[in-house]
Amino acid sequence: MAHPFMASALADQRAEMLEEIGAESVEELFEQIPQAHRLAAPLRLPPQLASEAALRRHLLGLLSRTSTCEESLSFLGGGYWRHHVPAICDEIAARREWLTSVWGTPSSDQGRFQAWFEYASQLGELLDLDFVGLPVYSWGCAAGHALRMAARMTGRGRVLVPEVLDPERRAVIVNYCGSPELAAHLGLGTVAWRRSDGRVDLDDLAAKLSSDVAAVYVENPNFFGVVEDQVAEVAVMVSDAGAELVVGVDPLSLGVLAPPGELGAGLAVGTIQTLGVHLNAGGGAGGFIASRDEERYAREFPTLQVSLCDTTEPGERGFGISLFAQTSYGAREQGNDWTGNSVYMWSIANAAYMAVMGPQGFADVGAAILQRSHHAAQRLAALPGVRVRFPSGFFKELVVDFGGTGLRVAEINGALRRRGIFGGLDLSETFPELGQSALYCLTELHTAADVERLVAALDDLLGDAADAMVSDPAGAMPSPSAGDGRR
Repeated sequence: MAHPFMASALADQRAEMLEEIGAESVEELFEQIPQAHRLAAPLRLPPQLASEAALRRHLLGLLSRTSTCEESLSFLGGGYWRHHVPAICDEIAARREWLTSVWGTPSSDQGRFQAWFEYASQLGELLDLDFVGLPVYSWGCAAGHALRMAARMTGRGRVLVPEVLDPERRAVIVNYCGSPELAAHLGLGTVAWRRSDGRVDLDDLAAKLSSDVAAVYVENPNFFGVVEDQVAEVAVMVSDAGAELVVGVDPLSLGVLAPPGELGAGLAVGTIQTLGVHLNAGGGAGGFIASRDEERYAREFPTLQVSLCDTTEPGERGFGISLFAQTSYGAREQGNDWTGNSVYMWSIANAAYMAVMGPQGFADVGAAILQRSHHAAQRLAALPGVRVRFPSGFFKELVVDFGGTGLRVAEINGALRRRGIFGGLDLSETFPELGQSALYCLTELHTAADVERLVAALDDLLGDAADAMVSDPAGAMPSPSAGDGRR
């Protein structure tokens, strides 16, 4: 069924477009694609929906199969976390004043520019770094851009990242480094981690630092939730090698942890999702890039920058975009890097969140997360066959080892899921050296009752498993259905 609103659906419109571009058939447009890469048969698609009502019913049916973190108790994290979003963040970010076209007149942009300036100013104060660009699509994108910035600054072609890294973030960084065939390709090396405490191995870092290393990337806390208490030492090592240190950070941790600027980082990146942005699917969570307020850093930024400036009216201040020409907006493919503008609205919510929280709010939330996560660690470690890896010096996330239970994490997560609980992120495939371990996340939203509910559920299913092993030593818990053990 041809749809009148799809320009390529009607035969006469297709013919008109082909005539305009000088092609005889649609096939000519795809002749460069080898036959081996084309479908040999039509896609197996469900029947076409003929009405809006049918589409609505179909989508509601799909949505009804989804269980959200509002309905289930969730201990998932690993790069995307459930935090409280104050109502004022939604109220301000949803106001119609922001919902304008991408670029308006200078006068109509002043309110938005001021909000962006306040976002950058507040985030810079948190990070102890004074130069902050508008956000990019994700933490991974921010890290990729920052590593490329360091490569341009140093003229070197290799970067080092930790082995303890979110697999999704690592994949994005790999994409930003590019393939060896590209002229701007960056070589990518990894720095090992100490099995004793989950932190970066400084001996391995020292062995791999060389004259061709442009940047070293570390995260604090790292992917395991472990606080990297050696960042200042790493900064000295990296500086002595003539490279740049890029520190990845969750800004919500900075109420209780030292900021990257204070630790010696020249560049910092991280997520903005924890600053008043809801969990969502299908869109960017947002990532920031910040640096010292030095021209050598500023000249390499690919992001838009909002500056406060004088106007033609004496004593009046205004806002404007600075260094526009070096971005992909101003120079297109000749810009420093391509960014995009898909998450700029999040910075409005971020500015509202930081303003409402204030310094004391960040300290209170950080302390609450520390207390809840360490309390959960104590309760989980008391279960038979369960131990907490790296029990000292972690924030928000902790590695829970179920190796002594005789069960796989996928089995445990499946059993928890049937009890209305999302268990921790399964690490058994991405970090096989940890065995049957999972990454559990505790935020300010978790209560003592939530922890007791998790502990009770685990105690029950571990007891059931022990009884099954006694009655049938060769037996095991039934495997979970497809998807039960997934993130």
